[in-house]
Amino acid sequence: MEHKKALASKLKGHVLSLSLHMYGCRVVQKAIDVLSHVQKAELVKELHGHVMKCVRNLHGNHVVQKCIERVPPSVFQFVLDDFKGQYMRLSMHPYACRVIQRLLEHCSTNQRAQILEEISGITQMLAKNQYGNYVVQHILIHANAEHRAAVMEAFH
Repeated sequence: MEHKKALASKLKGHVLSLSLHMYGCRVVQKAIDVLSHVQKAELVKELHGHVMKCVRNLHGNHVVQKCIERVPPSVFQFVLDDFKGQYMRLSMHPYACRVIQRLLEHCSTNQRAQILEEISGITQMLAKNQYGNYVVQHILIHANAEHRAAVMEAFH
């Protein structure tokens, strides 16, 4: 337990720079796997204001994905806030599309509805995009029946 406190303490203030580094991102991801909920939340807070930089980065996007997988939806709400109005562009980005897929898998019902509200009008375009199609596939898997029907309707 002491070693986890020490790890969290050493990472404090360095989460962003490590997240954007080829090997450092792996350390941050492992820390998110093993630290307590409170410690994870503290690490995740360091990404606030830097989400767009991370999700467009080859290494940083993996850290944001891990955050979404391992912390409660209320803790990663700031990711959705930063994405607001940009889901189309991010869905067609080679790294950011992966983060949207994780959001669709792990967010709350209300959060998912917010995402789908913005994406619903562009699903046909996304389905024809090399990265956006993965977002549409995740909508079909993780959305409720109403949202899945809206996606299917877009193809008629």
